[in-house]
Amino acid sequence: MFKWIHRFGSPPVVYRLCSLFSPWLGVAAAACLLAGLWLGLVVAPPDYEQGESYRIIYVHVPAAWMSMFVYVSMAVSSAVFLIWRLKVADVAAAAMAPIGAAFTAVALLTGSLWGKPMWGTWWVWDARLTSELLLLFLYLGYMALRGALADPAGASTSAGARSAAILAVVGIVNIPIIHYSVEWWNTLHQPSTITRMDKPAMHISMLRPLLLMAAGAQLLFFYNLTVRLRSGLLQREARARWVRDLADKHAT
Repeated sequence: MFKWIHRFGSPPVVYRLCSLFSPWLGVAAAACLLAGLWLGLVVAPPDYEQGESYRIIYVHVPAAWMSMFVYVSMAVSSAVFLIWRLKVADVAAAAMAPIGAAFTAVALLTGSLWGKPMWGTWWVWDARLTSELLLLFLYLGYMALRGALADPAGASTSAGARSAAILAVVGIVNIPIIHYSVEWWNTLHQPSTITRMDKPAMHISMLRPLLLMAAGAQLLFFYNLTVRLRSGLLQREARARWVRDLADKHAT
């Protein structure tokens, strides 16, 4: 297992894999998102209670799911970096942070737009909303910590990387709070309708585009991760021989 981990901890190996999969991930993400938006915004019928306003679910819910998924992935990468000192894991965690922050911001913005017609207000200090806002602050804090402890060239120092990784690992306690907040406290936010033990409380005509949008958001994350990971590896390994060989290859 350790040999497998260290094999995929090799910067040139990871760079080649990112280069290989990145175009396919981009095409698949675009296909899923376009199909999901068409089915959700045009084909799916209006909700019998919320009317047309419920359609924001096709952006809000995948963004909310991804805000938590990306943070868990970032925390796992940070833990791998802290335990095994794999540079690629640190670069991956740094690459995930802006993506996760973007998904979280979209989830909060769309949730506010959805909450206005449903609750009569743009924002309430609801347990789900507050813990999601805290998640955004964790992402921003992670990036700010890396930036504050960066060297004059803008690259993260070892102290900055370790401090940010510790913050990411500790902050993971917020994820179950977000997920179970609607069950632990009396909140305005509706409970889960998809991840239920029994049959989902959505008609298939509404559920299908939501699942397509969720798959598209997942693929979009991996596409952006491969792009950012390649850039991060080149920046971090700028003086490595494999980067110089790559530059010479593209120059010829």
